[in-house]
Amino acid sequence: MGFIAYLILGLIAGAIAKAILPGKQGGGFIATLILGVIGAMVGGWLGGMIFGVEMDKFFSLSSWLCAIGGSLIVLIIWGLITGRSKSKAA
Repeated sequence: MGFIAYLILGLIAGAIAKAILPGKQGGGFIATLILGVIGAMVGGWLGGMIFGVEMDKFFSLSSWLCAIGGSLIVLIIWGLITGRSKSKAA
Protein backbone atom coordinates (compact mmCIF):
# COMPACT_ATOMS: atom_id res chain seq x y z
CA MET A 1 0.00 0.00 0.00
CA GLY A 2 1.37 3.41 -0.92
CA PHE A 3 2.06 6.33 1.38
CA ILE A 4 -0.95 8.37 0.23
CA ALA A 5 -3.26 5.37 0.58
CA TYR A 6 -1.92 4.79 4.10
CA LEU A 7 -2.64 8.44 5.01
CA ILE A 8 -6.17 8.18 3.62
CA LEU A 9 -6.74 4.90 5.48
CA GLY A 10 -5.44 6.47 8.70
CA LEU A 11 -7.57 9.58 8.32
CA ILE A 12 -10.75 7.62 7.72
CA ALA A 13 -9.92 5.11 10.48
CA GLY A 14 -9.26 7.98 12.90
CA ALA A 15 -12.56 9.64 12.00
CA ILE A 16 -14.44 6.36 12.46
CA ALA A 17 -12.69 5.78 15.79
CA LYS A 18 -13.69 9.28 16.97
CA ALA A 19 -17.28 8.57 15.89
CA ILE A 20 -17.28 5.27 17.79
CA LEU A 21 -15.61 6.74 20.88
CA PRO A 22 -16.72 10.36 21.21
CA GLY A 23 -15.39 12.34 24.08
CA LYS A 24 -13.18 15.20 25.12
CA GLN A 25 -10.06 14.04 23.31
CA GLY A 26 -9.99 17.27 21.34
CA GLY A 27 -8.16 17.79 18.13
CA GLY A 28 -9.31 18.69 14.70
CA PHE A 29 -8.47 17.47 11.23
CA ILE A 30 -4.69 17.28 11.74
CA ALA A 31 -4.98 15.53 15.12
CA THR A 32 -7.43 13.03 13.62
CA LEU A 33 -5.00 12.37 10.78
CA ILE A 34 -2.06 11.87 13.12
CA LEU A 35 -3.98 9.67 15.57
CA GLY A 36 -5.48 7.69 12.69
CA VAL A 37 -2.13 7.05 10.99
CA ILE A 38 -0.51 6.09 14.30
CA GLY A 39 -3.54 3.90 15.05
CA ALA A 40 -3.33 2.26 11.64
CA MET A 41 0.33 1.46 12.28
CA VAL A 42 -0.45 0.10 15.76
CA GLY A 43 -3.40 -1.89 14.42
CA GLY A 44 -1.34 -3.28 11.55
CA TRP A 45 1.47 -4.25 13.91
CA LEU A 46 -0.88 -5.90 16.43
CA GLY A 47 -2.91 -7.56 13.67
CA GLY A 48 0.25 -8.97 12.15
CA MET A 49 1.54 -10.26 15.49
CA ILE A 50 -1.68 -11.69 16.86
CA PHE A 51 -3.70 -12.73 13.80
CA GLY A 52 -1.11 -12.86 11.03
CA VAL A 53 -2.96 -10.15 9.08
CA GLU A 54 -1.06 -8.09 6.51
CA MET A 55 -2.08 -4.52 5.70
CA ASP A 56 -0.95 -4.58 2.10
CA LYS A 57 -4.27 -3.91 0.36
CA PHE A 58 -6.34 -0.74 0.74
CA PHE A 59 -9.73 -2.36 0.12
CA SER A 60 -9.13 -5.35 2.40
CA LEU A 61 -11.60 -5.69 5.27
CA SER A 62 -8.85 -6.92 7.58
CA SER A 63 -6.79 -3.79 6.85
CA TRP A 64 -9.72 -1.55 7.76
CA LEU A 65 -10.62 -3.47 10.91
CA CYS A 66 -7.01 -3.44 12.13
CA ALA A 67 -6.67 0.28 11.35
CA ILE A 68 -9.91 1.19 13.14
CA GLY A 69 -9.06 -1.04 16.11
CA GLY A 70 -5.61 0.48 16.36
CA SER A 71 -7.08 3.97 16.11
CA LEU A 72 -9.46 3.17 18.95
CA ILE A 73 -6.54 1.99 21.08
CA VAL A 74 -4.53 5.13 20.32
CA LEU A 75 -7.56 7.35 20.96
CA ILE A 76 -8.18 5.73 24.35
CA ILE A 77 -4.52 6.15 25.31
CA TRP A 78 -4.56 9.76 24.07
CA GLY A 79 -7.68 10.44 26.17
CA LEU A 80 -6.00 8.98 29.25
CA ILE A 81 -2.85 11.05 28.71
CA THR A 82 -4.66 14.32 28.08
CA GLY A 83 -7.16 13.64 30.87
CA ARG A 84 -4.37 13.21 33.42
CA SER A 85 -2.60 16.40 32.41
CA LYS A 86 -5.81 18.43 32.71
CA SER A 87 -6.65 17.04 36.16
CA LYS A 88 -3.17 17.89 37.49
CA ALA A 89 -3.38 21.46 36.24
CA ALA A 90 -6.78 22.10 37.79
